[in-house]
Amino acid sequence: MILIKNIDVYSPAFLGKRDVLISGNQIEKIAEKIECGNIEVEVFDGSGKKLVPGFIDQHVHLIGGGGEGGFHTRTPETPFSKLIEGGITTVVGVLGTDSTTRSIENLLAKVKALKNEGITAYMTTGAYSVPSPTLTGSVEKDITFIEEMVGVKIAISDHRASYVDTPILEQIASQVRRAGMFSGKHGMVVMHMGDGREILNSVWNLLQHSEIPIHHFLPTHVNRKKEVWEDSLEFLKQGAYIDLTSSFEEDDFLSASQGIDFLKKNGYDLSRVTISSDGYGSAPVFDEGGRLVKITYSPVNTNYQEIKKLVQKYHFSLEEALTFTTKNPAMEFGWYPKKGSIQEKSDADFLILDENLSIFGVFALGEICMWEYEIRKKGTYEE
Repeated sequence: MILIKNIDVYSPAFLGKRDVLISGNQIEKIAEKIECGNIEVEVFDGSGKKLVPGFIDQHVHLIGGGGEGGFHTRTPETPFSKLIEGGITTVVGVLGTDSTTRSIENLLAKVKALKNEGITAYMTTGAYSVPSPTLTGSVEKDITFIEEMVGVKIAISDHRASYVDTPILEQIASQVRRAGMFSGKHGMVVMHMGDGREILNSVWNLLQHSEIPIHHFLPTHVNRKKEVWEDSLEFLKQGAYIDLTSSFEEDDFLSASQGIDFLKKNGYDLSRVTISSDGYGSAPVFDEGGRLVKITYSPVNTNYQEIKKLVQKYHFSLEEALTFTTKNPAMEFGWYPKKGSIQEKSDADFLILDENLSIFGVFALGEICMWEYEIRKKGTYEE
C-alpha cells in the first residue's frame, strides 16, 4: 500500500489538502488524515504538490502513422516511456492513412503490450479506407467481441481517404451503435477531419433522416482550419463532443488552448470538449496541387503542454483546465469515475505536479512510473 500525505487533491475539482491511500491498482481512501496503524505502508510527503487525475489521450498512433512520402517516412511506434512523460495513463490507439503496411492486428497487439507494461490502453477499429479494415470482418463484431475496441475511426473530407457519403456513413454508424448496445460501450465514430470542402456535410445529412443519435459521432482535428472549426461549433451546439488536436500550433489556425479559450469566452458548453495529441501520427504539408512538401510527426506531450498553457497563459483554474483531458473524455467513453477522476475506488492513475505544474510523478494503476521528474518504469525493450 502507498500513502501520500498532505497533498492538494484535484478530482479534477479541488478537494483541498488530503491524504490519499492506494491499495493495489485503486484509490482506497481519501481523507484529511489517514492513519494506517501497524499496516505496512510506503509513505510519501506531498507537501507543496498537487495530485491530479492521469491524462487520457484518445487519439494516438501507437504503431506509427504516415508514409505519405514513401516508406522512409513511416513514423515509429509510440514508446511506453513517452506516454508516461506526457502524463498519459490511459490511451486510445488509432490507425490513420496507412492500413496497407500497418494493420488492426498490429495495433491490437501493441495495445495489449501496453496493458502488459502497466497502463490502460484501448483502440478503434477502422482507418481512412472504406470498407473499414477490421479484425473479424465486421466493425460491429470487432466492437462487440474485442474488449479493447471502443469504436471505429474513419476519415472524411480528406484527399487521402475513401469517399464516405451519407449511406456509407449510416451503415458504419448503425453497426457502431448496435455494437455499443451489445457490449455496454458508448460506441464512438471517431471522424478525422481533413481540409476538404465537404466538412461535416455527410454527417448533417445523416442526422436529418436517421435515428442515430449525434453523441455517437466525434469529429477530431476540429481546430485545423476556419471552415472545419465553424462547422464543428454547430456540432457542439447540437449536443455532440468535439475534439481539439493539441499538437496543432497557432500557425495551423488555432492551438487547442486558443480554441478552448474562445469557447469559454463565447459561452459554449465546455463539458463536451476534449483534447488529444494525434501523437506519432504524421503531419504532412501538401501544396495546392496535392504534392507533399514537408512531413514530420506529432509528440505525445502536447496535451500536458496545452493544459499548462490554459492555466499560465489564459488564466483558467487548474480544475477547469484538467477536465479536457481527464473527466470529459472519461465521460465521453463511459469510463467515469473509474478513469478521469480522483475518488475512492477510482483507478490509481494520477500525476503529481509541483508548484510550477511540472510533472514530478506519475502513477499508473498504482505503480510508480515517474518520480522526482525521472522515468522509473520503461517499456520492455527500452534501455
